[in-house]
Order: sequence, then structure tokens, then C-alpha cells
Amino acid sequence: MIALLVLLSLLFLWAVVSDRLARWNITAPITFAVAGIVLSGGDDPVVPLDMDTHTFQRSIELVLAVMLFTDATEAREYARLREPVGEGRLLGLALPASLGLAVLAGALVFPGTGWWLLAVMALVVMPMDLAPIMAFLRDGRVPLRVRAALNIEGGFNDGLISPLFVFCVANIVSAEGDSFADLLLNAGKGALYAVLVGTVLGWTASRLVSAALESGWARPASLRLAALAVPFVTYAVSVLIGGNGFVAAFVAGLWYANSVSVTGHASLELVHDTSHLMAFAAWYAFGSLATEAFADGITPGILLYAALVLLVARFLPVVLALIGTPFSLPERLAIGWFGPRGVTSVVFAVLAYLELPPDDANLVVKAAMATVLLSVVVHGATAEPAARRLARLNAHPAAPPPSTGSG
Repeated sequence: MIALLVLLSLLFLWAVVSDRLARWNITAPITFAVAGIVLSGGDDPVVPLDMDTHTFQRSIELVLAVMLFTDATEAREYARLREPVGEGRLLGLALPASLGLAVLAGALVFPGTGWWLLAVMALVVMPMDLAPIMAFLRDGRVPLRVRAALNIEGGFNDGLISPLFVFCVANIVSAEGDSFADLLLNAGKGALYAVLVGTVLGWTASRLVSAALESGWARPASLRLAALAVPFVTYAVSVLIGGNGFVAAFVAGLWYANSVSVTGHASLELVHDTSHLMAFAAWYAFGSLATEAFADGITPGILLYAALVLLVARFLPVVLALIGTPFSLPERLAIGWFGPRGVTSVVFAVLAYLELPPDDANLVVKAAMATVLLSVVVHGATAEPAARRLARLNAHPAAPPPSTGSG
């Protein structure tokens, strides 16, 4: 109860001074992470935060489920653009290559580490969070197709990575007697159940809210509450029948986005605001966890791994995968560069902390926190210069490359 009171008080204080803090580049994630470090970190915290509970784990999982739902609705909106934006190549080629390079980077920096743990680390540090570059995405100087490519990739890659993360963690913590085939079968069943639950509930909810608005049975303000309920209900139903709650929420969001053409995008504002609020709580937990993970300092290996993940593992596969598409070289470079890490990596890191053995969890958490902090600095600092650069290039464009489509 004390932790909840502190979080709500912080939310109020941040809200009333948010514009002033924004002038100093102090965002809500930074505010809540620092609060977690100051108030709930260390050996004698002012506000103890007990992470080793079933309730806390479920709460963190719900944060990710709601985020995946909102990401899916946003991605579907951009996916309706008539021209291709390279989404097939970004998700089908660049993302697997990026994960593979992240695993190899881990093997190089942390020799002797098991491959399953290296895979978990890669899956924790690769998901995108576009919040740190929101100003870039809303900047009219940035070509729409660049913004669309980042939004679609950011919306879908979390949904694709989450079941892989669950599977790799299960391989590390599985009880004796659980073979790889058993784990693979269980993961497949969980994903299948999740897709079925997400499809049924997402499609049904979409049809019901559209019919309710068209028939005059409900007003748009009421339908905001309906949208808010969908990811929570979907996650709960999927978990109850043994499905993956993350995948179910993501699939439900893809289907529920169909209702936006009738209800309007404002019908999703409440669930999006709730997602942001829940993310703030995850940042607070992240700050608390940071003090414990870095109590003995940060090693050069951790910093090197974070740099390789941000500067090589994502950048090269994206730039190469988009060769032959309508994107110019500067646009490909911008898409490759802007893959900021944030709250999804934070949530995965917290879940790894709760699930993995202590030594493994410590390595994953350190890698995640170093990557997120480095991303916040470098991507935040380069967003405005990149927008200016793209604006100058668009004002004096070179001959466009041949358009061959994407994927």
C-alpha cells in the first residue's frame, strides 16, 4: 500500500511540473526510475518494494500485456498506408538477424555463458520502445514512411519476441525430466491457445463495440472503458487455459484495431493512457532493481555488450535488409539507428530477475539496464539532429532509388 501511495503521489507531482521538466529533457521514465533508485533501492530502502511475490509478477506481466495490445492497435493503423514501408523485411529478415548478432555479441563478451542464457539476454535487449523518440516520430520534417516503418516494427517486434522470451526462460528453469521436445510442445500449445483466445475475444469485442456505436446503444466515452477491459480480459482468459497471455493480448489488439474506423481513435485513448501509467510503475521497479544489480559496480564487458547491441546488432541488419526498397540511404540509416530500448526491456528484465537463478538473473538485468540507459542517452540526443538532416535532404532530394517494394 505504501508503494502504491508513493507511485500515485509521484504521478501527481510529475504531472503538475511535466512541461517544466521536459525543457530539461527530464522525462517520466527518468523521473520514476530515479525515484525507484532513491526510495526503494539499497539495503535499507525508504519504501520497500517486494518483488519476490506472485502478485508482483502478475502485475509486471499485465504491464507487458497492455503494452502489446496498444502496440498492436497502433501498428495496424500505420499498416493501412498504401505504400509498403519495408515491414516484411524489418520483421522477417532484420529482426532475426539482429537477435542472432546479439547472441554472438554476448558469446564474444561473456565467453563460457550458456547459449540459452545468451538468447534470453538478446531477447531482453532487442525489443523497441518508441517513447524516447516520440518527438522524432511526430516531427513533420521526418518522412511519413520512415515514421510508419518504425511504428510498425516497434508494434510487431514485441509481440514476436515475447513468446520466444518465455520459451528460452523455460529452457533454463525447467525441472529435470522436461525434455526440449516437451518444452517446445508446451510453448506451441501456449501460443496456439493464445492466438485462438486473442482472435475470438479481439474480433468479438471489435464487432460488439462497432455495433453498439452504430445502433446508438453506447456513446464513444463508454467505449473507451470497453477498450480498456479487452487486454486485461484477454490476458486472464489465456492464462487460465494455459495460453501465453502476452501473445493473446497482442493478437486481440490486432483484431480490435478494426473497430477504430467506426469508433474513432479517441476510443483507444484511455487504454493508451493506462498503458503509460503502468509503464511508469515498471520504470520505478527498474530503478529499485538497478541499485541491487549495480551494487558492485558496472564492468567494461557490460558496457561493451550494450554498445554492440545498439550500434551493430540492430543497425547493420536493418540497413542491409532495406536495400532495394524505396527508402533512400539516409532514410535507411535513420530507421536502422532509431531502435530505442525502454519499458519492454525493463519488463523482460524484471521477469528474468523473478524467474532465473540469481547469477543468471544478475547478468541479464545488468545487460538490460546498461543497454536501456545507453539508448536513452544516444537516441534522445540524436533525434533532433536526425530530423533536421532528413528535412534538408528532402528539400534537395537526390535521384530516387528504384522502387521494388518491400519484403
